[in-house]
Amino acid sequence: MWNRRTIKVFGQPADDIPVMPNLYFCQPHAQNQGMLRAVISPADAKRLIGSGAAKYVGETFPAVATGDKSKDFAVIGFTRAEAQGEWRAGYYCFEADLTELNAQLLTLTR
Repeated sequence: MWNRRTIKVFGQPADDIPVMPNLYFCQPHAQNQGMLRAVISPADAKRLIGSGAAKYVGETFPAVATGDKSKDFAVIGFTRAEAQGEWRAGYYCFEADLTELNAQLLTLTR
């Protein structure tokens, strides 16, 4: 029986909004292991990434090498519920100018 002291766990988001992919910014030179930057629709993900620019890296978030000070990159993650069409469940990496990508995020329709 439910009462005010019962913690209820929902299988879907409580606000009834469909789940959407997460976009992370990774900056190896700053030892940033991945900061959640946005939650976007699959259609917006395709627009931001471009055709064929993202590489599937599996179902585990990619590790940012601590000794390697390579370029900044972005990661987009899809859960099983979000995976559809060309997107599989897991994580995709793509190189990006994070400042430019951030500017593109600000233009997305809410």
